[in-house]
Amino acid sequence: MKTYYKSPIGTILIEGDETGMSTLIFLDNIEIESLDENKITSPWVLQLDEYFHHKREYFDLELNLKGTAFQLRVWEELLKVPFGTTLSYKELSLRLGDLKAIRAVAAANGANPVSIIVPCHRIIGSDGSLTGYGGGLWRKRWLLDLESRDLLFRPEFLFQQLL
Repeated sequence: MKTYYKSPIGTILIEGDETGMSTLIFLDNIEIESLDENKITSPWVLQLDEYFHHKREYFDLELNLKGTAFQLRVWEELLKVPFGTTLSYKELSLRLGDLKAIRAVAAANGANPVSIIVPCHRIIGSDGSLTGYGGGLWRKRWLLDLESRDLLFRPEFLFQQLL
């Protein structure tokens, strides 16, 4: 099954089956007139709508990811990076137990087949720079801004700022 989603930052192709979502990628220079939703794809579209409209921080979707054992480990670790935060490639490598694997971690991050849902956009350079994103760095910046702006409007954040 596949559907297209018109996001604020471009058209997204979403694919999967009854076992879960397997692909979420941005399509440049493509305008879709109609969306083909069904009982499988509707929850995917609904949760993306909620995310882009500041109503969802965590996705509750089944995933059907295909990759090497190492890639799957990296993607599983990416799922643990909280909304509104970032982590460096170095920190991600350390979480996986091998600082020397930093290039392999970066490659696995770049091969993530379901961006946004598996939040590879939250991984940045050790110096805080934005590096690599399959959807383009401008989208990575936009997604990080979306998540950081939400932080400003949470009551617990506002309360902490007053202390």
